[in-house]
Parts: sequence; structure tokens; C-alpha cells
Amino acid sequence: MPTITADRLIALLKQFVETTGQPIDLLLVGALAMQCYGLRERYTNDVDGELSGPLQPLVRFLTDEGVPADLTQDISGWSIVAMPPGYRDRATHFVSHPGLRIRLLEPVDFVIAKLRRGIEIDLDDALYVVRRFQISRGAVEQAAAAAIAASPQDTALFVFRKTVELFCGQLPDSPS
Repeated sequence: MPTITADRLIALLKQFVETTGQPIDLLLVGALAMQCYGLRERYTNDVDGELSGPLQPLVRFLTDEGVPADLTQDISGWSIVAMPPGYRDRATHFVSHPGLRIRLLEPVDFVIAKLRRGIEIDLDDALYVVRRFQISRGAVEQAAAAAIAASPQDTALFVFRKTVELFCGQLPDSPS
């Protein structure tokens, strides 16, 4: 399966908007977001994100173009551990064209999104973003605490806390 780049995704989304007249508001997460954060050599075969509006027309279009899409209307629901409250409001605009808006999570929210799953590639992505945007250990811990407070009580929180603790142990102590 061929890889997709952020540039190819943008071109495809513009094409979708032009041919269907349906606007797109996509909060991009995953490896394509890593490209947008500056890690251009981070490759992927799919699109992960939160879409405002109907999912199926865009998923069908992308699939027809050979691009698998894992889209949802609520990325917080991808894990028992909630996203930190307000993550949508803090998201930044990456692309703004008529009918097309692509946003990125605030870097510390992206780190929490990656730590929620906690597999090796996600931890590497989170570490890259922390270093690239000089996110402090305290900021990660504060965002993790907000995510935990917004989450239902579940044993998954124990694993998340441990993941955050181990991840933050790799970060230098610095003011929040």
C-alpha cells in the first residue's frame, strides 16, 4: 500500500470539497500530523482524525483514492482515557481554504493523545513533539491530570498513569 503525505491529503481534500460542495473540518492526528509538526520523514498509509460532519462520504472518497481513513467525530472516544478538556478549542489551524479547514492538536494535547495508546511508535512521536515544541515535563503532567480527571474510573487509568510516569521520566525537569 502506498504511503500518503500531508500534501497529498490536502490535494485530495480540496478535490473532495470542489467536486461534492461539502465542507471539511478535519482535526488531523496520527502520523500525518507528525509531518505537519515538522517530522517530514514520518510515513503512513492512512489518515487518522476527527471530522466535524458526516463521515461516510469522505471515508468512501478517500478509500476510492486508495487512502484508508480512520475518522471519527470524537477522538476522545478512541480510549477510556479522555482527551484533556478543551482540546478542540486549543487546536490550531494548519490549512484554511474555502470549504476546507485542517487543524492540529495543540502539541501537549497531541502528546496526551499519543500516550493514551502508549505503543513504541506513539511514544517516539510524543517525544519528538515534546522536544520540537519544548514542552515541559510539568505541562505533560498537568495535561495528563486533566485527561484523567475527565475520564471514567477504569483500570486503564492505572496503565495511562504509568505510561505518563515512565514517559516523563525521560524528560528534563523544567518549569511548567
